[in-house]
Amino acid sequence: MERWHRALTKNDAEFKQLFGVKKEVFHEMLSVVTVAREARLRKGGRRPKLSAGDQLFLTLQYWREYRTMEHLAFDFGVAKSTVSDTITLVENALVQDGSFRLPGKKALLSPENAGRTLAVDVTESPVERPKKNKKSGIPGRKSDIR
Repeated sequence: MERWHRALTKNDAEFKQLFGVKKEVFHEMLSVVTVAREARLRKGGRRPKLSAGDQLFLTLQYWREYRTMEHLAFDFGVAKSTVSDTITLVENALVQDGSFRLPGKKALLSPENAGRTLAVDVTESPVERPKKNKKSGIPGRKSDIR
């Protein structure tokens, strides 16, 4: 039994609490991911280690629980790079489908939606730090030190 089949045995409220989406939405997402996966496989290449359901399940866990890719890789028995690639592929498939997009900024700021919609961007971004090189050190020549 695949991991996501076990999750479907939960009732609707527990499933929504665990994964952030209802079972009906999960099945819609699964059909979109399956179609995108089959299109990629028609082009050739290696078959993915995870099924379409497990790929979606992994992505939902990443979004909902803020788990690290290392922990997901350990749980699913794949490499960290596979987890990263899987999340990217699932996100792209869902965005390209168009049914799972948030409304744009203008729609959120319209008067009829005032105070009813809240969107939060919680994406991770690396910390920008200055590069260490010779020029960023203390200016001066070695001959000046003598």
